[in-house]
Amino acid sequence: MPLSASDGELYVAHVLPLMSAQRRRANVSYTAVAAMFVHKANRDLVPPLEALSAKFRLTPTETRVLLAIVNVGNVAEVAEVLGIGEGTVRTHLHHLFGKTGARGQVDLVKLVAGFMSPLTG
Repeated sequence: MPLSASDGELYVAHVLPLMSAQRRRANVSYTAVAAMFVHKANRDLVPPLEALSAKFRLTPTETRVLLAIVNVGNVAEVAEVLGIGEGTVRTHLHHLFGKTGARGQVDLVKLVAGFMSPLTG
């Protein structure tokens, strides 16, 4: 959630739930149910998608296909939205799997979600 200080500085707060199973494994009783992380907003950060593309050396088209898989859905729907053939989408998916180590489309979605997390570093 965005926050503003009285001096106009911008901050971002991230609230994460604390999992009860993790607390049980620690064998300690806690009353806290969430953790809050606050940091100063930084406009100079590399956008998560650019960082993901750079890390895995994705081409612009592979990046578009990856985003479409995340936002649109299956191969047929992605092909229609991007105006390319299903075989072309499958070829790009094959390249994405090879470059990222993902085993399927679900793994790609998880990968993108991990890069979109403001606490991933």
